[in-house]
Amino acid sequence: MVSLQLVTLAHLARPTRKPLWTKKIKALSRSLDVHAPARQGDPAPLSRNLNPALHPFDKPREYTRALNAAKLDRLFAKPFVGALEGHIDGIYSIAKDTNRLNVVASASGDGDRTVKVWDADPRPDGLGQTSFNAMEDVDDQDDDADADMTTGGSLRRGGLLSTRDKDVPPSEPLTVYSGKTAFNSLTHHATNAIFASASCSIQTWDLERGGSSDPLLSMTWGPEAINVVRFNMSERQVLASAGSDRGIVLYDLRSGKPLTKMIMQMRANDIAWNPTEPTIFAVASEDHNVYTFDMRHLNSATQIYKDHVAAVMSVDFSPTGMELVTGSYDRTLRIWEYGKGNHSRDVYHTKRMQRVFSSAFSMDARFVLSGSDDGNLRIWKAKASEKLGLLSGSEMAQREYSENLRNKWSAVGEVSKIEKQRHVPKAIKQAQRLRKTMVDASKNKEENRRKHSKAGDKKPKAARKEAILSLRE
Repeated sequence: MVSLQLVTLAHLARPTRKPLWTKKIKALSRSLDVHAPARQGDPAPLSRNLNPALHPFDKPREYTRALNAAKLDRLFAKPFVGALEGHIDGIYSIAKDTNRLNVVASASGDGDRTVKVWDADPRPDGLGQTSFNAMEDVDDQDDDADADMTTGGSLRRGGLLSTRDKDVPPSEPLTVYSGKTAFNSLTHHATNAIFASASCSIQTWDLERGGSSDPLLSMTWGPEAINVVRFNMSERQVLASAGSDRGIVLYDLRSGKPLTKMIMQMRANDIAWNPTEPTIFAVASEDHNVYTFDMRHLNSATQIYKDHVAAVMSVDFSPTGMELVTGSYDRTLRIWEYGKGNHSRDVYHTKRMQRVFSSAFSMDARFVLSGSDDGNLRIWKAKASEKLGLLSGSEMAQREYSENLRNKWSAVGEVSKIEKQRHVPKAIKQAQRLRKTMVDASKNKEENRRKHSKAGDKKPKAARKEAILSLRE
């Protein structure tokens, strides 16, 4: 009896086991707002731990992606879009319609006194042309809704032409302006119905008065011939001119007098104002370089752009003010990043393209126009590998990511080599080697002069100041 009672007490003292369905089980719980796509069709978001200790090879992996992006950029670099044929001589001037992206006018030395207005739509079925009689030289701009265009030529006459009025025969100009000497260049005011002409003096004309009226204003500094005149599109009462005496003169319409004159080492062939920085202008020089100046401090250039091996004939700023395009006598077209003058961002050339006398950016900064001595007006992509047409969201994100990677690793290893390498014709390559030899010899000569002269006699002069001979107020 005793043993049986002990077993029963031990059994009663044992804890009772709970049923399985009464236990608490810990489970993972995730919110669909964090781990589900925001919209139907979007990829599911990924969770990443950004702890560097967990990613020991992130830098090599990123470098490999940057290298692949640089290779693909050069692989798909096909900048040439199309050529507009019709001129029988070199194209010496290009004008853009500021209200319509696809309308471009060009003038050449054909001898038939025609200005051709083109439909420069980059789509294959959009390339067309319309031509009508005018003078030899044409210069931008349009400002009014009627899209009138001013032209000038060597016959001491300038015409006002309409690009939209279908009732006016294309061979008849709306208005004719006559001057005492040949018009070498024309430029239109940004907003007012005023344009300026360059000959032996700078003259401003009022479009509303008609061709029989006298010029509103006449300004000159010396007896030299003025080859180029450009209105400032932001500081609208200021214009700049370049003459045959290697001088660059700034004028103010409010005072009716020239402000200052800068004499350079060699002649300037073209001038372009920065549309976003009103005080900055670029000068295409005969010494193979392009200079940018601040009109408040003309004693020194702000930047020198060196890569051409012949005279630079034309220069133009992009509408964003972040890039420049230049055309040169060496048969190449170069695109530069503003403020970075060591090397051009890209260089364009073809086997048939001859000396480039005119170049311009399109108004959306996506395309570049060039007029050369072979009579063709060519259209190029501003970014050689850019895809034309619509891009999906994923394509845009991938392109931005690739560009950021290339910019980040652009100075490292093979990425730097691929980004800088450009294939140019053999003649240009030889000219580059010759110029490098001459520059090195000149530097050694100056260094030897300083070593063998009295201390302080031969002080080195900065290249940005060396291009300027004198400054006159």
